[in-house]
Amino acid sequence: MRRVKLDKIDQRILHDLQANGRISNVELARRAGISAPPCLRRVRALERAGYVRGYHAELEPKALGFNVTVFAHVGLSSQAESDLQAFESLVGNWPEVRECYMLAGETDFLLKVVAEDWDAYEHFLTTQLTPAPNVTHVKSALSIRTSKLQPGVPISLNGIDDTNDIDDIDKE
Repeated sequence: MRRVKLDKIDQRILHDLQANGRISNVELARRAGISAPPCLRRVRALERAGYVRGYHAELEPKALGFNVTVFAHVGLSSQAESDLQAFESLVGNWPEVRECYMLAGETDFLLKVVAEDWDAYEHFLTTQLTPAPNVTHVKSALSIRTSKLQPGVPISLNGIDDTNDIDDIDKE
């Protein structure tokens, strides 16, 4: 993967794409202070270089019937690389698991699991997660509410005019 040296225009483009993945190329170019064709070339170069992993819609879980979010702290009996990869592969097949992080410390993996209700999570826990090979223990933490959900990374716009906040686009 070829890295692109990020200048202020690239930082602006990444900032605005992260805030609104549906922004038009024309608007993105206007905000970056360049014309549309070079803006599109920069976006494609940033994608090829791996700075942009993809685009998606953020869905409301409760509107779709997923009323429970649980963070499952999973301990494994072996931390051999082959066992870690086998667990990660298994987790990749479980649609209930929306995020999976390997951790250092007492917990080997942290899983973010969504379910319709507590009974559905309990069924997943007892039929899939707990009996999975190499799993020694699972501690479940039920999410009560989300106070902050901000995907991505904090892209610095030091020295870049940010008077036209991306939220202004929604008001147009």
